[in-house]
Amino acid sequence: MDEKHVPMSWDHPEVCRYEETIALKIPGYAHMYEMTDRLIAAHLNTTRPNEENRAAKLLIVGAGGGQELVTFGSRHRDWSFAGIDPSARMLEIAKARVERAGLSPRVSFVQGTVEQLSQGHEFDAATCLLVLHFVSGRSQKKELLCQIAERLKPGAPFCLASINGETGTAAFGMQMQAWRSHMLDNGISSQEWERFAASIGRESDPISSSSVLELLGEAGFTQPIRYFGSYFVEAWCAVKQ
Repeated sequence: MDEKHVPMSWDHPEVCRYEETIALKIPGYAHMYEMTDRLIAAHLNTTRPNEENRAAKLLIVGAGGGQELVTFGSRHRDWSFAGIDPSARMLEIAKARVERAGLSPRVSFVQGTVEQLSQGHEFDAATCLLVLHFVSGRSQKKELLCQIAERLKPGAPFCLASINGETGTAAFGMQMQAWRSHMLDNGISSQEWERFAASIGRESDPISSSSVLELLGEAGFTQPIRYFGSYFVEAWCAVKQ
C-alpha cells in the first residue's frame, strides 16, 4: 500500500513522536496553549474576584500528549485536572510528561470518551484542543460539545481548537500549499506531509469557522471569541450558559 494511504492510528508506535513533531507542524503551537491558559485564568479570576480559594477543576478532552496538563499545571498550583483520551499510547505520553513535571497528584486520567464521565461532575473550565476535526459528521461533533457542556458549571470557560476550512475551495488549496512549505522548512518529511494531506477528509473532517460557531451555540455556549489562528488551526473561547 502506498505509504500516504496508510490510515493513521493514535495507538500506532509512531505516536511517540507526537510531542516532537506537532510543534514543527503548527506555527505558534506552544503559544496557543499559553494563550489558552491565560484566557481561562483571566476568566476564573474575573468571575471569582473575591474568592480566597483559587482551586479549580478542569476537564481536558484529548489529554493525550499532555501539553495542556503540563502548561496549565506548572502555572497554577491550585488547579486539578481530569484528562480523558481514547488512545492508550497518547495517554502514556501524557502520564510520562505529567510525572516528569511533578504534577501527578493533581491529575487523574481516563482512557475513553467524555460520555463515560459521570454527569454529576461539575468542572470549572474545559478544553478540547485539536480534537474536533477528528470527529466525523456534524451530529457527532455537536454531541461531543454537548457532552462537554453538560459537565461544566454555568459560566465556565471552554476553549476549543480545531482544523477548520472548506475543502475543495481555492482558498483551502492555497493555504495547503503554504502549510506544506512551512512543514518542509521545519523538518517534516515530504512523506509525512503527503500522509497528512491525504488524511484530510478521510481521517479528519474539518468544517468551516461559521459551522463551528453554530455548533458552539447549539451546544449551549455563548460569547465566543477567536483568540488564535495558524493556517487552518483556529482556537475559540466561549462560556457555558
